Amino acid sequence: MRKYFILPLFVLAVGLCAPLALAQSTGTVKGTCKDFDGKPIVQAQVEWTGTETGHKYTLKTNNKGEYFSLGIAPGKYDVKLSKDGKELFHFNGVSVGLDETPLDFDLKKEQSSVAKGQGLPPEQAAKAKEAAAKAEKEKSTVGALNEKLNAAKAASDAGDFDAAIAALNEANQIDNTRDLIWFKLGDAYRLSAPKQTDPAEKQKRYELAVTNYEKALELRGASEAAQKDPDNNKKLAAYYNNLADVYAKANKVDEAVATYSKAAQLDPAGAATYLYNEGAVFTNTGKVDDAIAAFDKVIAADPTRAAAYYWKGVNLIGKETIGKDGKAIAPEGTAEAFQKYLELEPNGTFAEAAKGMLASIGSSVQTGFENKKKPVKK
Repeated sequence: MRKYFILPLFVLAVGLCAPLALAQSTGTVKGTCKDFDGKPIVQAQVEWTGTETGHKYTLKTNNKGEYFSLGIAPGKYDVKLSKDGKELFHFNGVSVGLDETPLDFDLKKEQSSVAKGQGLPPEQAAKAKEAAAKAEKEKSTVGALNEKLNAAKAASDAGDFDAAIAALNEANQIDNTRDLIWFKLGDAYRLSAPKQTDPAEKQKRYELAVTNYEKALELRGASEAAQKDPDNNKKLAAYYNNLADVYAKANKVDEAVATYSKAAQLDPAGAATYLYNEGAVFTNTGKVDDAIAAFDKVIAADPTRAAAYYWKGVNLIGKETIGKDGKAIAPEGTAEAFQKYLELEPNGTFAEAAKGMLASIGSSVQTGFENKKKPVKK
């Protein structure tokens, strides 16, 4: 009877000692970390911190920016990506289950979140939100200013400069730190001045034009953003050019010439235009030698500028003398200047006048200019 009970007990004992299959009780996390340029963030730390347990898992990225870990207890985690002790981004409340949990850090993709301060440390988040609010305000301001600028342009194009001035003054009430608004306001006063029948009002508008151009130059000169603009000198030169025009119209010759010269120095590529304007000032004020020198500079800067040759010729004729036979003797180079103009622009604005000038100094007009190819401006 004893032997009868031994076998079942033995079998039962064997059954209890048999290994049991292990039930899965942890999860897996993995991901790839990329910077704003889409490049892998290598040798960085990805820290998973349990929001309930406080348990922390610190993982490192490989040369491909990848991280991976087994044995992560299920639960909610705050996950932080750091490198060299600096937090780059974080996610809050990430759920980890018994399956694989992928979590990538793509800073370029998350850029909009960064702008809103999401996924950043508190201090950086505050700065990001402030920057985002500033950017939104700037967008709104620029939109409002552009509306005023467009309204001013439409009014100016229609010859209604007072309406243009009103629109630009309204723009300055929105934001009076924009050099372009002051520049355009200077233009509106400059262009409206000749239309005034009251001399005092005309003078006042020229003065206001100068004030507004100077304000535009001051603001642009003090702007850090403007200094980084590759076209900054070119824009400054345009401001100086229009300011010089006001000086010229107000018969302030020295100021006009100095300002045109400054524009030419700032923008060598456009120097021919500013020097031409300088030559025009000298011509209009009877300073013949200075005008000839200015137009020579124009020709040196741009040999294809036909009008420079014409006005050089006109000024040279102003220096002609009378010979013993009573005939006019034009200075050397006069005929060549007019002939060059006709070569470049045989049917140009001053073509007939140039031919008349040549006839007046007894020089024949060369023919065949119409068949010559006009040089290509480089």
